[in-house]
Amino acid sequence: MKYAGKKAVVTGGTHGMGRATVEALVANGVEVLLTGRTTEKAEGLEAHAVASDAADLGDIAGLETEVRQRLGEIDLLFVNVGFSTLTPFAQATEADYDRTFDVNTKGAFFAAQRLAPLIRRGGSIVFTTSVATVLGSPGLSVYAGAKAAVRAFARGLAAELAPRDVRVNVVSPGFIDTPSMGVTGVPREVLDEFKEHGDRVTPLRRHGTMDEVANAVLFLAFEATFTTGAELAVDGGLGQGISA
Repeated sequence: MKYAGKKAVVTGGTHGMGRATVEALVANGVEVLLTGRTTEKAEGLEAHAVASDAADLGDIAGLETEVRQRLGEIDLLFVNVGFSTLTPFAQATEADYDRTFDVNTKGAFFAAQRLAPLIRRGGSIVFTTSVATVLGSPGLSVYAGAKAAVRAFARGLAAELAPRDVRVNVVSPGFIDTPSMGVTGVPREVLDEFKEHGDRVTPLRRHGTMDEVANAVLFLAFEATFTTGAELAVDGGLGQGISA
């Protein structure tokens, strides 16, 4: 197995892109600890599963304890957990704003802060952001701002962790074929329209797959050994100035 002996933590690893990444890591010999708000959806995964709310600093502190006890040092922290809704600017509430930033931004920052000391020299952190940070997408302005902050975090952490030879990079997906398409609380007909829109505007004229995102994460984690502070777009050209 290609990465036998490596250890990884994946937040938001019970479904979608996170689950696909867990499966890819395990298939390559990596011992994985994953988190989800519950562990029910982790059934069938050969990984340690921990229930942890990404927005709860107490849970994040508890996650550090779990990682120390179950894995000790790690080689990869994949901060993947995310939350978004298709909420127009005029309808966004304070609760919408707070939940979006608590999960995507505060949770991501403090998970990295807590777990970075456990990363071995030569290891890495990978954050998930979104093509929404470089596009003007109706209904995603709050989410885009939250993920743009994570992109900025990655640059700063890359500088601070470089003396320890820990790399920090970002994977930025576009429209990816997941069950929820990355949004919460959307009626089926709206979700179908959202998916069709993605195929129309993406230069490669299709959605990406969860495995394509997972492959990008593994590349940043283990192969891109002279890359830090970078963003790898997995978006079919959507955010790259390519005409559709």
